[in-house]
Amino acid sequence: MSLYNQLKARRANNEIIRIGLIGVGKFGTMFASQVIRLPGIHVVGVADLNVQSCKSNLKLAGWKPEMYDAKTLDKALESGTTCILENFGSLVNEPRIDIIIECTGNPVKAVDHIIAAFESGKHVISATVEADALCGPALARKALELGVIYSMAYGDQPAMVCELVDWARVCGFDVIAAGRGHKWRSEYRSSTPDTIWDYWGLTEEQAERGRLNPKMFNSFLDGTKPAIESSAISNATGLLAPSNGLLYPSGSIDQIPMLMRPIHDGGILEGPGFVEVINSLDENGDMIDYDIRKGVWVTLKSANDYQQNCFEEYKVQTDDSGKYFTSYKRWHLIGLELGMSVANVGIRKEATGVAREFLSDVVTIAKRDLKIGEVLDGEGGYTVSGDIRPSNISVKKNYLPLGLTAGVKMLRDVKANSILSYDDISIEHQTNAYKLRKSLEKSIKL
Repeated sequence: MSLYNQLKARRANNEIIRIGLIGVGKFGTMFASQVIRLPGIHVVGVADLNVQSCKSNLKLAGWKPEMYDAKTLDKALESGTTCILENFGSLVNEPRIDIIIECTGNPVKAVDHIIAAFESGKHVISATVEADALCGPALARKALELGVIYSMAYGDQPAMVCELVDWARVCGFDVIAAGRGHKWRSEYRSSTPDTIWDYWGLTEEQAERGRLNPKMFNSFLDGTKPAIESSAISNATGLLAPSNGLLYPSGSIDQIPMLMRPIHDGGILEGPGFVEVINSLDENGDMIDYDIRKGVWVTLKSANDYQQNCFEEYKVQTDDSGKYFTSYKRWHLIGLELGMSVANVGIRKEATGVAREFLSDVVTIAKRDLKIGEVLDGEGGYTVSGDIRPSNISVKKNYLPLGLTAGVKMLRDVKANSILSYDDISIEHQTNAYKLRKSLEKSIKL
């Protein structure tokens, strides 16, 4: 409860947490807008392939040009300013930088950046949850071997769900389910960057003003990002994936305790201890009042009659039995909240969520009929989407993980709505991401 005071003390004692930031898209820009307000933290360098776009986004975030005009990392360290680089190598190899924040959103490249940072003795906060869903447990093991910290990014929903789950368990409750909200209709599965803004409820002007990436936002809408984040939550908390993918039950916040209980108690879950996503749309496609679309939640169960009586005495909103209760945060602020991860990692040496076991996976689903020779465009694009499955099922059936789909070529025809396998595509075997992923698959007992 004292992180801010500790940051101020670090500033006073010149014990600054030095940051290297890779990628200044939406998440990185949001963080940039807040970090200049935080004591005891210095963004020494920023690496982005598009330097001009990076500068433009920093300006958008409230940075003055003199704040990022350092020509070298040495100058940035001397002056307290920031150096912009095209290549991440110099950033991760600078010994005076403590933490690397990975914000590219590209899972294959992110794995390269994360491993390089680990090998240089740096802690990593990854906002590229796609990499975590692809091979997070393997990355976590590598971090442990090298004596560094690998952390989810607070502000993203997985880290915030992990916080709620940890709270519930430390209080002594059994966690029945946890997850996030989402706006969902089955037709969204085939959405493309061309259809995203109408579905999302934004105008082209609003999207342009916010410099929003249609491919990235489409990955939220078409079910891919909910699957990715649910998988990350599962692997970090030990909660299980639904056997046949996310169910997206519709309900208000008050209805979550009714929905998120096992089937034998009147809910929709296969059993206790699952991840799920609550749909903010009703069966007609209208928004539900008091929705959890932008938030996170955890459902727990009273252990005995005494606890159930306490729920009643304190007027807690429960299911009709009085046994199941849901706690929640209705909103998340994405990169605006990333300071929580920086402070936790930099001061407490503690991750804000980290993969611990390979329980869940994100499989690849064809958005349309795919033909031999076609090249897949990965998350949020025109060709494929993702859904969650238990990892033992995914590995046994040789399903293709969504995180490896960008730029791979089809070797045979696949019908729309089919799950792709490794046998359907030609893929580069020498990337760090592929190798780590395969090492993870070998850990599964079939």
